Amino acid sequence: MRNLLLMSSSKAGDSGYLEHGKPWLTEHFRDKEVIFIPYAGVTMSHSDYTQKVSAALADTGIKVRGIEAFADAKAAIKNAEGIAVGGGNTFVLLDLLYKKGLIDPIKRKITEGTPYAGWSAGSNIAGLSIKTTNDMPIVQPPSFSALAAVNFQLNPHYIDTHPPGFHGETRAQRLAEFMMLNPATTIVGIREGTALRIKGKNMQLLGALNAVAFRDGRELTLTAGKDCSSYL
Repeated sequence: MRNLLLMSSSKAGDSGYLEHGKPWLTEHFRDKEVIFIPYAGVTMSHSDYTQKVSAALADTGIKVRGIEAFADAKAAIKNAEGIAVGGGNTFVLLDLLYKKGLIDPIKRKITEGTPYAGWSAGSNIAGLSIKTTNDMPIVQPPSFSALAAVNFQLNPHYIDTHPPGFHGETRAQRLAEFMMLNPATTIVGIREGTALRIKGKNMQLLGALNAVAFRDGRELTLTAGKDCSSYL
């Protein structure tokens, strides 16, 4: 029954905040009140983050309420018509979800079919763990285990360019290190401006760019706009 929209990023190219994702989000949350979780934000307050998202989606018909406005966060999730989780630092996000006891309530809502959308860190936590995030571990969550809404790892903001003069590991090399130690676990890298739409046992790659999957020592291509349910 899961109904997920996992966006790589909040922007695509020079577009405005959430602009490229508005059609996806509008369809996903049509006429629903959405509980927004701003916990990944580090350099702005939770209320300011909620206001930013609410303003960006003001013309979509989606009503956004920040979870920070509720006295009982667990009850807010239990009664939510939809859940959205923004980007920022994945470690901070997961740490707060554990501390506030929201991991299991969100999992239950996902299994019940409540629409869930995330971008960047909000997509990262939909995977098995956050071990393939690009973020720095500026806090230490009780566990790296995440929502496990899908049975693979995610790497939003995936990029495979190698700037001249750069001698550090590429994103693909870093993910290959995880694959070396976890050969049976798939990692899906989604490029900016793309998203995975998952409904039940069906998954489609949205956007104009291909994604990449790492598994069993192989690097495989997920074609833009196509069904990729075999990775679920």
